[in-house]
Amino acid sequence: MAEDARGPGSPRGNGPTVGALGEAGVLARILPRLAGAPALLGPGDDAALVAAPDGRFAITVDTLVQDQDFRLEWASGHPASGFDVGWKAAAQNLSDVNAMGAVATSAVISLTLPAATPVRWVEDFADGFAAAVRGLGAHRCAVAGGDLGRGREISATTAVTGDLEGRAPVLRSGARPGDAVAVCGSLGAAAAGLALLESSVALDGPDAQLRELVRAQCRPHPPLDAGPRAAAAGATAMMDLSDGLARDVPRLARASGVDVELDPAALEAAARRLAPAAAALGADPLGWVLAGGEDFGVLACFDGAATVPDGFAVIGSCVAGTGLLRLGGRGVAETGWDHFDGA
Repeated sequence: MAEDARGPGSPRGNGPTVGALGEAGVLARILPRLAGAPALLGPGDDAALVAAPDGRFAITVDTLVQDQDFRLEWASGHPASGFDVGWKAAAQNLSDVNAMGAVATSAVISLTLPAATPVRWVEDFADGFAAAVRGLGAHRCAVAGGDLGRGREISATTAVTGDLEGRAPVLRSGARPGDAVAVCGSLGAAAAGLALLESSVALDGPDAQLRELVRAQCRPHPPLDAGPRAAAAGATAMMDLSDGLARDVPRLARASGVDVELDPAALEAAARRLAPAAAALGADPLGWVLAGGEDFGVLACFDGAATVPDGFAVIGSCVAGTGLLRLGGRGVAETGWDHFDGA
């Protein structure tokens, strides 16, 4: 089959394709949509120039790949859109910078596209990316450039830089026995939304709670003020929650050389918020809370519960150990998202 032929997993749409319009034509369509905060030198040259007023900058990169990280068609029939993919591409990278205690200052985007991809899908991606930058409050973040390439499937790679504003970066390795473990953001909502999208449950009915969970998967809202606030409050360790508590907490625990004891009551409270989806699907919501990823909240440790800033909920504590995770005194298996676990 010729590479240009649109297979069943390709975006659907009317109008020109990226192959028909060409690289220059596609860039002319999408760059104006990505305009935001100015860079010292933005798109147009071989490289961009961005300011580093602190003398340092945080940098992160993530890739979204079709049918691994996003769908072009959901099993539920719920509309899939380039806007959602663009939003998530921005959100997951802004979250990583946030979790270091930094403020996002620039982004570059590399898009790989089949030639048959409708230009409308790429425009929607750009609109979603720009909307996330604005809507999530990353007002200092300039889209400084990027790259277009051709491939057999859609993938979007985004790199974001962040300004520490004079603060020390908050690493995963600073937690100590006695520290409170706290989260800002939702737990399990995106996983519940994904389960709904891949189910036969009707999502166009009157249940607004189900639609909110779907939105948590398609357009996540990392709390971008939380990282700098936690750093200013003296957080001893921090990371973003992208792969689920059961996967991410042990990463922090191992880096810090502690064990983490989670509070069953706190997790049960998070699970109750997922009850509508659990009832619709016959699922255990605690599984989503523990193993669900893509909420992009902030996991942080503080020197005692009294130092935890507003917006964070304490979900456990650090004890002496070697990186184990326990819930109610019992060990928790390290489950959650892993690109190479065969799931």
